[in-house]
Amino acid sequence: MKSESPAGETPAEAVKTGRAGRNLPASIAVGVGLVAMVVLSLVLVKEVFIGVVAVALGIGLFELARAFSTARIHLPVLPVVTGGTIMLVGAYVGSMETAAVAMALTVIATMVWRLMEGAEGFVRDVSAGIFSLGYLYLMGTFVVLMLKEDDGPWRIVAFIVATIASDIGGYIAGALFGKHPMAPTNSPKQSWEGFTGSLIFGIATGILTVTYALDGDWWVGILLGVAGVVFGTLGDLSESLIKRDLGIKDMGDLLPGHGGLMDRLDSLIAVAPISWLILFTLVPVS
Repeated sequence: MKSESPAGETPAEAVKTGRAGRNLPASIAVGVGLVAMVVLSLVLVKEVFIGVVAVALGIGLFELARAFSTARIHLPVLPVVTGGTIMLVGAYVGSMETAAVAMALTVIATMVWRLMEGAEGFVRDVSAGIFSLGYLYLMGTFVVLMLKEDDGPWRIVAFIVATIASDIGGYIAGALFGKHPMAPTNSPKQSWEGFTGSLIFGIATGILTVTYALDGDWWVGILLGVAGVVFGTLGDLSESLIKRDLGIKDMGDLLPGHGGLMDRLDSLIAVAPISWLILFTLVPVS
């Protein structure tokens, strides 16, 4: 669930201009373009989608590195992006154990890489690298694990749609009715009204995608929808805290009307592990 209308705007103005006065038409156009790219990659071959995931996480990593640099944290980008990409490929062609080995070796490589710059800031920079490896690429391996199944593309669709629906429902309900902040100190633009809208939209799309696309039980769709809302909101709040701690507004400016790519990935990477668990455990492969 994303943030709500800026102070002083009417609900109609909030919906028109978007959060924080952003260009809503541009935001919608970019969002549609991203969805179209994902759908096209899934329609072609699975490996193309893995490439899309790897590129997206790589961009997200560079955005994190630039954001961390504002606090004089130097993230070891090269070993993290290399090892993280190997984790994604390893999870697809091998197993989660393969990805785990790749992650362990990447942790070592990150420390060795940073050794060349001396002791000052070593713990700080290595910690940032390991955090980024887990925050982005470990979460991303669960997306790849969903894709591996015979009905993998539809599992990806169910996971993404549930998360996006949560964002849309939260935005609309929050912009029109938001009055009670969920976390006034950490993320004052997120409201309980928006959270309710997220639940309604997330559950509805979860039921539709699980029952019609995956031939699963309707109640599993409810679980997926609720998980998308709860974990997506937690992911959004967590990224808000990172930005607040670093004193920045957005992770980047790559996407007009959205900010950086990380501002779109925050919910998805948090929802991915729980979505994999729900679908793997409760929905047989069709």
